[in-house]
Parts: sequence; structure tokens; C-alpha cells
Amino acid sequence: MEELAIKLRADGIQKKVISPGKGELSTFPNGTKVQFHYRTSLCDGTVLDDSRTMGGHSKPMELILGKKFKLPVWEQVVTTMREGEIAEFTCDVKHTALYPMVSLSLRNISQGKDPLEGQRHCCGVAQVHAHHSIGHPDLDKLQANPQPLVFTLEMLQVLPPGSFQLEIWAMTDDEKLEAIPQIHEEGNALFKSGEIAAAAEKYYNAIACLKSLQMKERPGDEHWIKLDHMITPLLLNYCQCKHMLGQYYEVLDHCSSIINKYEDNVKAYFKRGKAHAAVWNEAEARADFAKVIALDPSLETSIAKELRSMEERIREKQKEEKGRYKNLFSYSDKASAAATTG
Repeated sequence: MEELAIKLRADGIQKKVISPGKGELSTFPNGTKVQFHYRTSLCDGTVLDDSRTMGGHSKPMELILGKKFKLPVWEQVVTTMREGEIAEFTCDVKHTALYPMVSLSLRNISQGKDPLEGQRHCCGVAQVHAHHSIGHPDLDKLQANPQPLVFTLEMLQVLPPGSFQLEIWAMTDDEKLEAIPQIHEEGNALFKSGEIAAAAEKYYNAIACLKSLQMKERPGDEHWIKLDHMITPLLLNYCQCKHMLGQYYEVLDHCSSIINKYEDNVKAYFKRGKAHAAVWNEAEARADFAKVIALDPSLETSIAKELRSMEERIREKQKEEKGRYKNLFSYSDKASAAATTG
């Protein structure tokens, strides 16, 4: 351990053990998963981030070693820690210059936002040197004036490679492709059990995974088309979930994107027609339902049912609006009579 501490000091990192932890120190081969809580502070004690409170809840950090995390110093220091150990690492500026962008991603994730929100237009190094606000005054200040930081880490768990299921972000391209059928099945199982929001999330993750692979291909090339054919049924399942959750305009957008590429996709027309009906776009719904029958006449009975349902909803709406106007005019007449009498 002393030898590790000497190596850290030589690299501008001071380690202070607060609680020694237990067991043997892992060899930390690439692919090891580490789970830890962290608190990031300025040298004056000002706390920037704390995984126990960030976003209003406690969520530990997870790293897969060897995946080139944006803050390499974290990979470096965790490999000196045992399970259960709590230690404080004071790191020179050369290790902390990119922390504002890493912190922004972690804060976004804790609030359920896109981790890249606020940092899409230039790389992290460029933003460190640019006069560019990232939406958090404390991080703007640190970005403008880089300084040493103190990371207080508590090592919760060290899992060797192969002892856990990789999350999508940590997979290689081949691993992502192999995982898609399983994620698809997990989504289907959740859907069948009535867990619609959870099913939508599974489908979304699978789509995002395939999209990340598709971005590496030239649009229209054979492999790009193959990936797109894998995305389409997942996207239709996602649309089904979103329809059931009442998010009809998202269904319209996604189904239209499918139809723009595949003009004979019956399911896309069917789901888009139902979404149009749900938001009172009667003409558009009828056009989509007519297209469904033209593409697949065997669905005529199903379409007739959808049309009857839409027409019944329209009649109910008209009846409700008629009653509302009637009450409005009735109130207006009474108010006028009262004013005349007065």
C-alpha cells in the first residue's frame, strides 16, 4: 500500500485513508466493475457534488475499468482501494481540468436528463478554455479557474469481469448486437405484465443501442439498412407503449419517420391513425386507416372498429360542447335580464 501511495504522490495525488476497508486488494483487471460513493470538494472544503444527495437521492457511481472514463484519475485512484474503504484524494489541476464537464453529465443524469445536455457543440477541452456557461455557477467558476480538487470516495463493491451483466453503455459493438434480442424480450415480458412505462424504457434502450451502431455506418449501406430493420419493430413497440401512456404526439412523430422510409408499413399507418384519432385529427385518421385497408384488406374489421370508436368519441365531444354553449347562452340571457330589471 505504501508503494501505491508513493506512486500517487509522484503523480500529483495525495491519498489519506479515513477507514481502511476489508479483505485483499483486487488486481483490478480491465472489465472490473467498481461501485462507489463520491464527494467532490474544493480545497477550502466547499462541496461541489455528493453522490449521496445529488438529484435528491443517493445513487453510487459505477465504473467499468478500461472503458476510458472522461476523468481518468478516478480509474487511477479506485485501484488503490479495498471494499469498504473510505479515502480522500487531493488531486493536482492536471487531473481535474475536465471535472466541470464530467460533473455536468453526472448532474444531468441525476435529474433524468440527457447526460450530454449543455455540452454538445464542442469538445470538453475546448469548453474548458472557452468563455462558455454550462448552466451551473459553481462549475462555470471552476471552468474559468481550474484548481486542485478533493475526492472523498467510499468503495462499496468490486466485481471482477464476467460476474455481472454489462450495461449497454459499457458494451462493445458486438456485445450490443448480441444483447438486443434479450432486451427486446424483456420489454415484451414487461408489456404483457402491464408494466407499460418499464417496457417503453426497455424498447428505448434497445433503440438507442442500435442507433449508436447505425451512426457508424453510411446511410443506405447494407449494414445501415440491416440495423434499421432491427430498429423498426422496436420503435413500433415503443409507440404502442407511448400510445397507452397518452403520449400521442410522440407516436405521430415516430410513426411518420417510419412511413417516410417504409411506405408499406401497415403497423405504422395503423398506430399513426389511432394517434390521430386520439388528438381529434379526424381527416388524417381516416386517411391512415384507409391506407391500412389498402395495404392489408384483412384488417378491415379492425379498422371498422377503430372508426366506430372515433365517431362515438366525436359525437360525445360535440354533445358536450353543445351543452357547454347552451349553458353559456343561458347564463348570458339571465345576466342580461337581471341587468335590465335592475
